[in-house]
Amino acid sequence: MRGSRYLVALAAAGALVLSNSTAAEASAVGSTPVQSFQYSIGGMPMKIPTGCMFTHVVRGGGKKITYQNAGVDCAFVAALGTGFCNWRIDFTYANTSNRTYRTSRGRTHPECKIDPMRNNAPQKLPRFGKACAHLYVNGVRRVSQCHHITK
Repeated sequence: MRGSRYLVALAAAGALVLSNSTAAEASAVGSTPVQSFQYSIGGMPMKIPTGCMFTHVVRGGGKKITYQNAGVDCAFVAALGTGFCNWRIDFTYANTSNRTYRTSRGRTHPECKIDPMRNNAPQKLPRFGKACAHLYVNGVRRVSQCHHITK
């Protein structure tokens, strides 16, 4: 009985992977660790410990991006901190020569947030290259995550 449950679960997982494999070709999800850093707000020292990941999601096909989101998820000690103050998330688009031709600059949020996140409007890109998301804290770029946009 126990073995048959395992086989059913394995078969269901395999079917799920196979059924979603074509949709995944036009989508990408990637995470980059946020390195530990310190900064100052009004003379008060702030510290971001290790344990946070910056995740960037892109959905679409070809040069058309239908959905884009980026944000931070923290765990362990990092999730207990005050978070990221004076933060913003920018999205940039570069050609295959790595020259940025478009930037969607996010609003700077003066409040402190442990899980900053931003969605971006759909994009019709003029050329292939890459789409990137960048997290700025107190005016300094702290982490980036990119996806290649190809045929």
